Amino acid sequence: MLELGEQLRAQRLRMNLTLEDVAKSAGVSINVVRRLELGEGATLGSFVSVLRVLGRADWLATLKPPVTINPLDMLRHGAQRQRASKPHRGHSKN
Repeated sequence: MLELGEQLRAQRLRMNLTLEDVAKSAGVSINVVRRLELGEGATLGSFVSVLRVLGRADWLATLKPPVTINPLDMLRHGAQRQRASKPHRGHSKN
């Protein structure tokens, strides 16, 4: 998280913005921006708002996990059962 914070700070400085400028534009407190830059985190909404102000909303795409399930493969091979079905009423297993 610290590396991401360092990147946020570097981007803010490249844009010649103060903590107050970013906080005001993002609608968050200066402490929120400071915590993000220190890698201490904040709410997801605050993080996204700050990224937008810094023109780096594209960074969000790098945070998504890789897709490991292919829906087409599931259709081709049939979905694996997750549970056993309940016995139907009136039918016994004798």
